[in-house]
Amino acid sequence: MRAMTIYQLTDCLHEGRKARVSGDQIATIVSGWLAELGVHSPLADDFAYAVQTGDWATAHAIGTHLSIDVTVATRA
Repeated sequence: MRAMTIYQLTDCLHEGRKARVSGDQIATIVSGWLAELGVHSPLADDFAYAVQTGDWATAHAIGTHLSIDVTVATRA
């Protein structure tokens, strides 16, 4: 059985906005947050891929551009 990792996303542009999601939900949540600002960016998918593959340097670099922080919340 494969362990599921839950990530905490924090929207740095909206105080208190956080989401705890599985890796396959990251792009959807980030894209939704961007859409609220009238923005569409392929970086949401790149960000999700970097997080899911454990490429934290890339994930944090992209997250900075998107104004989103990510941390590992839990591993089950």
